Parts: sequence; C-alpha cells; structure tokens
Amino acid sequence: MAVQPRKIINDPVYGFISIKDPLIYKITTHTYYQRLRRIYQMALAHLVYPGAVHTRFHHSLGAYHLMSNAISELHSKGIDITPQEEVAAKAAILLHDIGHGPFSHALENILLKGIHHETLSLHIMRLLNDEFGGELQMAIDIFTDKYPKQFLHQLVSGQLDVDRMDYLTRDSFFTGVSEGVIGYDRIIKMMTVQNGELVVEEKGIYSIEKFLVARRLMYWQVYLHKTVLVAEKMLIKIVERVRAIYSEEDKKIITGSAIDYFLTRFDGVMNEKAIQNFVRLDDFDFMHAIKIWSLHPDKVLSTLCQGILDRKLLKIKLQAEPFITGLVHQKLKEACQRLGITEEEGEYLVFTGEAVNTMYKTSDERINIVFKSGSVKDISEVDNALIHKTLSSTVKKFYICYYE
Repeated sequence: MAVQPRKIINDPVYGFISIKDPLIYKITTHTYYQRLRRIYQMALAHLVYPGAVHTRFHHSLGAYHLMSNAISELHSKGIDITPQEEVAAKAAILLHDIGHGPFSHALENILLKGIHHETLSLHIMRLLNDEFGGELQMAIDIFTDKYPKQFLHQLVSGQLDVDRMDYLTRDSFFTGVSEGVIGYDRIIKMMTVQNGELVVEEKGIYSIEKFLVARRLMYWQVYLHKTVLVAEKMLIKIVERVRAIYSEEDKKIITGSAIDYFLTRFDGVMNEKAIQNFVRLDDFDFMHAIKIWSLHPDKVLSTLCQGILDRKLLKIKLQAEPFITGLVHQKLKEACQRLGITEEEGEYLVFTGEAVNTMYKTSDERINIVFKSGSVKDISEVDNALIHKTLSSTVKKFYICYYE
C-alpha cells in the first residue's frame, strides 16, 4: 500500500500548516505552483514597508489553511461536505492566484493586455487538470461557480472569502500595519450555511464590521499608499515606453526572457504557446529586464528604470479634486527642460489619474447575516450606525506624478 504524502509547513502567521491529501501535495510541488515563490504578494510595497516581501506562495498556503479551518467548522455544524468536495475546495483556493504574473495587480492587464489574472488561473487549472487526469474538475467547477453547493465558491471568491481573510492578516503582519488585523478565527467560527449560501451568525456582526473597516484602512495606508502607487505607475510607464520604442534589432532592449514575447508577439489569444511563455514569467524576470533597460540610451526608459532600482521615484501629490491643466503642463515643461526630451516623451514622466476605494460594493456578492429568528439580512441593511453610513460609500482621490 502506497504511503500517503504528508507535509508540514511552518508559517509565521498561523504556525504549522499540514498537507495530507495526494492531490494537494501534487499541486504544491508542481512547477507552476512553485513559480509563486518568485512573485511578491504586494508588488513594490516593500519600497515603503521593507518587511512586505512575502510571496503569492505564502498567501495561497495561508488561504488553504483558512479554507481547511472553515470546512472543519461547517462540518461541526452539520453542513454536508463530502471528502471529495473538501479536497476540491482546498485545491481551488490553492490555485486561485496561480494566474498572477510579475508584480501581480500592478501589471495586470498591462503586460498581457486585457487579460485578468483569474482568466489565466483558469487556463492553468485546466492545463493541470489534463495533466492530472481530470482530478481537478470539481475544483474548477467550484472556482467558476458552476458547482451546485454555492457556499464552496463563496469561500474561494466572495465578499467574505478566505482569500481576503488571509491577505489582510498576512499583509498586516509583514508590513507591521496593525490597522489591518482582523478576527479571522472568530469570523470562521461564526460561519454557517443557509439555503445553500454562506451566511454569518448574528454574533459575528462586529467581527465583520472590523473586517470591512480594516480592509478600507489597509487600502489607503498600504495598497494605495502614495509611494506604492507612484512606484506601480512607473512600472506601467516602463512597459508602455518599451512597447513604443521596441525593435528586435535593438540589442539593448532584448531581455532574453518570456517578457520579449509578451511585449511584441503576443496577440491577446491565450493559446498553448502563450500559456507556456506565461508560466515561465515571474518578478525576477521583470527586475532583470529593468536592470537591462536602466542602461538603455532612451532617456525616458533609463530614467524610469533607474528610479525603480534606486528608489528615486517620481514625485506624487493626491487631492480630492482633479489637477488643473496649467499645473500639469508646467510640470511637463519642467521635466522636458531638465532631461532634454520632447513633450511626447515627457508624458511618460508627468501624468495624472485617480485612485478609488470602496469598502463594500452592495452591487457585488453580499455578506448575509442570519439572526436567531431565522431571518437573513445583508450587512448593509443591519441597524448599525457605522456600517449603515460608511459601508458602500466610494472614496476617490486624484493624483499627479511628475519628475523633479
């Protein structure tokens, strides 16, 4: 009789995480999954919070651990979850971020134009499913919300999924930003299922409220921190500038990695060639490319790349109203004079935009609270002053980035 694989991983956030199932073991040891070790969870946030160097690998394992806890809790409340469904839900959460590329959200839809990471995750899951002889089909059905037990999908992707619970807990831990701390263990304890959907018991209302507030605070203090924001916008401008000046005859722009394929030859179709190139890509490739491009004779490209390497970033200002055209033009003119470049080139170094943060989108999937009476209400309808007044309000800030 074959010995069941068993792996114990020491996680700094939760302690020991156990892997016992053969399918889960196969996933975590696969080359596609191991690639996540080389992709930072928070892109360039480490330029502000030096400890934020944890990876997508860390995060997906953490989400897997929370999924294991959630399923155990639902089991204890008499919710019917078969052993096959349990493994499938764990596989789905392990693979939910497998489609992230270099610098995750910072370059999403940029390096691979118009393609969301969840679409890429699904492509890779199907590839693995073929390789594993169909063992991942139920996990794919849960991931795509085609499985009859909707609460399993809600645990993977919803307003109160284990993905969000882990990234808030983990990002807070590695950045040292205590505002992101949530009571993930209490939230999981308060979970149950009613009419096939995930709901939270009335006793968990304040933990949910804390979760939503922590999420908003983390967005402004960490994810949309102005220095993180400008660094990530610089990454986008680097890709745009390389595409604008790219030539296969220009040996100083060729990286020798799969990045070359996505900068020029990728036609937007995720065929086998595109997928095989994508699964070779990680943060290391892009940082290598930035080092190469920092020596390029193009002034705009070298300035942006050297700025990332040396943390000499563009200046950024945020305010509640859009910036006036006169100020933008003044900053553009100054940058052009300093670097001796044209206004068209200067627009890579002086630009405006907006950052938006919504704590809870009532139009999206809801967080339902079940009361002792048996009635169910969306969290936004609960009679609670803080939630009622601020839950779904959108906060928008306008920014200007400029060279100085």
